[in-house]
Amino acid sequence: MTSDRSHHPDTILAHAGRKPAEFGGVVNTPVVRASTILYPDVEAYRASRSIKFGSLRYGRYGTQTAMALVEAMTELEGGDGAVLHPSGLAAIAMTLRALLSPGDHLLVVDSVYAPTRAFCDGQLAMQGIEVSYYDPALGADIAGLFKPNTRVVFAESPGSLTFDMQDMPALSSACRPREIALVVDGTWATPLFCKPLSLGADVVVHSATKYIVGHSDAMLGVAVARDPWRLKLEKFAALNGIIAGPDDCWLALRGLRSMGARLRQHQDCAMGLSSWLGVHPAVRRILYPAHRSHPGHPIWRRDFTGASGLFGVELVPCDPGAVDRFIDALTLFGIGSSWGGYESLVLPASPMRTVGGKTFEGPLVRLHAGLEHPDDLIADLEQALAQLDSATRQGQENHHGK
Repeated sequence: MTSDRSHHPDTILAHAGRKPAEFGGVVNTPVVRASTILYPDVEAYRASRSIKFGSLRYGRYGTQTAMALVEAMTELEGGDGAVLHPSGLAAIAMTLRALLSPGDHLLVVDSVYAPTRAFCDGQLAMQGIEVSYYDPALGADIAGLFKPNTRVVFAESPGSLTFDMQDMPALSSACRPREIALVVDGTWATPLFCKPLSLGADVVVHSATKYIVGHSDAMLGVAVARDPWRLKLEKFAALNGIIAGPDDCWLALRGLRSMGARLRQHQDCAMGLSSWLGVHPAVRRILYPAHRSHPGHPIWRRDFTGASGLFGVELVPCDPGAVDRFIDALTLFGIGSSWGGYESLVLPASPMRTVGGKTFEGPLVRLHAGLEHPDDLIADLEQALAQLDSATRQGQENHHGK
């Protein structure tokens, strides 16, 4: 279908990657499963050997289903190409391994997703790559942490669990003159609400498992890059063979078509919940960049066009057992990892930090606002917080009675 980058993102979501004429007029690109691809003659086979991605060569490099998703994600992000992986963590791991060699130095934001930290501290360190962390509040001043062997800065905005905002243009201004690759995890906002490449990033990675698939039924990762970084990602992926399958790619294409409508409902729901929670006596702080009280709110307003449904809450100091009882009392919020599907979720949060950063007096809870009606979710939170208030008061009375 006809689409270009000047169109509104909603239009791109509806049309990008679709080629009905190639499939007999079928609106959606079908699931094309294949391993062996047959050639008409030896000459054609030999000519294909130098081509990896972007053409139908061998199943490991993707069929038309994967190519449609690559085209759509590249157009949405404004990149030069994309590589698909079996999960978000795989996309992060393969990107970092493609851009780093033994002896190189990697700088990672201290509010990074915990599995990313574990991969860097474990696998990359074992491969002789030096890993250090920086305060998410650093912008252009990150240059003071650069070493002669610094090759990559890995950012995540907002950060995991604590939702710290990063000044991506400032980071880029420090990285680009030194030819240091700036890689950004853009999962929280999706390409609909933020385009890191337009803010100076060289690579943006997504856990498409979340909002892109959008239905909690597939695992998928995407890395979209500018040249020449894109060529490095494709070469490394071809050598390692860690590539997404066609069924998961099809589920992501399905999710893209409705992502705009879903994200706006997630956003409206999260805004309603965070506003209500922000004045509740059991809540000490809202960790949501779209909330006016958030210290990174000005950066969010400048660089983002919207907010997703994921945010955090710092409760007033209370017994850890009371927090568990609060979570267990919720009836509309499921308890489970991941987010980005249609359902609301909740988890206790325990941020990991290496270079200091925020301190919290009370326990943290991460909430994902799903597609349910906000009034029902607020009523659920209200009854569960009432139990938390009761447990907290009882604990205080028991403490004072000793």
